[in-house]
Amino acid sequence: MSMIISVGIYALFVMASTFLPFFSFEGYSIFSNTTSHLGAQSSPHGWIMNMVFMLLGIRSIYICLKTRIPHIQFIGTIFATSLILTGLFKHGPIVEGVPINLQEDMLHSVFATATGFSFSLLAIGHGIMSRSSQRIVSLAVSSVALLIPLLMISYPSYAGISQRFMFISAFFWLFFCFQPDARYKLKGRP
Repeated sequence: MSMIISVGIYALFVMASTFLPFFSFEGYSIFSNTTSHLGAQSSPHGWIMNMVFMLLGIRSIYICLKTRIPHIQFIGTIFATSLILTGLFKHGPIVEGVPINLQEDMLHSVFATATGFSFSLLAIGHGIMSRSSQRIVSLAVSSVALLIPLLMISYPSYAGISQRFMFISAFFWLFFCFQPDARYKLKGRP
């Protein structure tokens, strides 16, 4: 059942980030506009993308807490909570002439940044403390999570597609490849 939930939420993200652009505002580009733009203030059907962010966050909390490894629980909860709050507080509208809630846009930016930073710490920490393929895959995912934002800044016309690649990679790793090292689990209850 747990795997079915992960597959469902992951598929929902892939579908929303791929197909919602066709129902968003005129001029939305899957190449240059990010998933945050899909959920921006006054974006048509923006609630869908914001709900998906929150579902990804809730599932991530479950996965990280289930490990019973304190550093993964701590950093993972910060990551997941930041992601939930990224969905709760919307990006400013990117269509001109639409009123903007600056405080909400600022909070979205803060939590989106915290999401990226804490995810990178989670993946790097897991990579350092793991062995063999878990180490390699975790460090590869953390490299993607660190390099893609730099590419997004350097090549804004490809920010949307780059971000989607980063999210698809990150959540595939967390939902389907992430296997914490049992050496670090808290003793006690199973």
